[in-house]
Amino acid sequence: MARTAGAGHLVPKIAISPRAVARLKAGHVWVYRSDLVSAEGILPGSLVGVVDPRGKFLGTALYSSSSQIALRLIAHEPVADFHSLLRERIAAAIAYREPIVRDTNAYRVVFSEADFLPGLIVDCYNDILSFQILTQAMDAADIRETVVDQLNAKLQPASIVERVDPRVRQLEDLPPRSSGPLQGEKNSTIFTMNGVQFHFDGLEGQKTGAFLDQRENYAAAAQYAHGSALDVFCYQGGFALHMAQRCEHVVGVDSSRPALEVADQNAALNGCEIEWIEANAFDLLKDYAASGRRYDTIVLDPPAFAKTKRDLDSAMRGYKELNLRALKMLPPGGILVTCSCSYHVSQQDFLRMLAEAAVDTHRTLRLIEVRGQARDHPILLNVPETAYLKCVASIVR
Repeated sequence: MARTAGAGHLVPKIAISPRAVARLKAGHVWVYRSDLVSAEGILPGSLVGVVDPRGKFLGTALYSSSSQIALRLIAHEPVADFHSLLRERIAAAIAYREPIVRDTNAYRVVFSEADFLPGLIVDCYNDILSFQILTQAMDAADIRETVVDQLNAKLQPASIVERVDPRVRQLEDLPPRSSGPLQGEKNSTIFTMNGVQFHFDGLEGQKTGAFLDQRENYAAAAQYAHGSALDVFCYQGGFALHMAQRCEHVVGVDSSRPALEVADQNAALNGCEIEWIEANAFDLLKDYAASGRRYDTIVLDPPAFAKTKRDLDSAMRGYKELNLRALKMLPPGGILVTCSCSYHVSQQDFLRMLAEAAVDTHRTLRLIEVRGQARDHPILLNVPETAYLKCVASIVR
């Protein structure tokens, strides 16, 4: 069971290696297990003081007894009352988004380290909040209660639903827990992004229910889309529904029948006619390219191919194959919008892959935009892991 410090509690100290000291001084907030000098007797999920090998205080962190990320820094000063700090930072996260979230009632409220609340994800879908706990410290009963109370006080949702990632809980050595409502009886609603409506079920779908990080990219893609459009890895129709406002014909492709069923419901909700195809994207693009099929606009939004550094080479091969097939199907003047949500694939690597695919298909790509995640998913400049989404829009020549 995780233990956290309240007002007036003394916290244990953990010494870290010189390498980790340099990392923290450079602005990062993680300390890996291999850089702990000693953590004997520290309880899972504890609030701890971080010191260098000579005992100099460096900050306050959350400790995990099982994750390779053993410490997540939350402050450079001592923290006497973690609950007060939680309330302050949730309020600050909400305030940060007030001037930047536009044309939607669905957005990320708290983005873990990027909002200085490591291990906590909170998303808003109209009048329902969906959240995930990703660390031992945030899973403590008293911390959960403080988080829920503050979200209620600031946002007054109709319901709060917890989405559980079993793999993360296993890695954090946390007891199994099921996804489900924590407050209120409402689990479903309709939310809006950029004037497009979507169904939301708090207990279904991927992540916390939708891919809110692509919200601004959906609007950008719709701005450039024309003619016939193909949305590959369409999930519940985010890009397809936006492009349907401008394109003559839109096709959405995904391997998940449940996702396509929701996509079809979303199309009906918006009065759109979209052709949905259940298929393996690699096989379909290969067949379409070989048969001479043409589209004026193609969107590629695959899942993360590189979840670890070890996956990087195979991931780049996968991205190149997808983009190469798509380029063969686009005429001069066609639009390619291609994405990667793999942090381990850098923007430079992704653009290099795209350039190589263009050379191999004897095409020239003129960049329109190189985009990232929506602004409600903030990026910490000294924590590169907070920047993960790449979205490149190009015109084919």
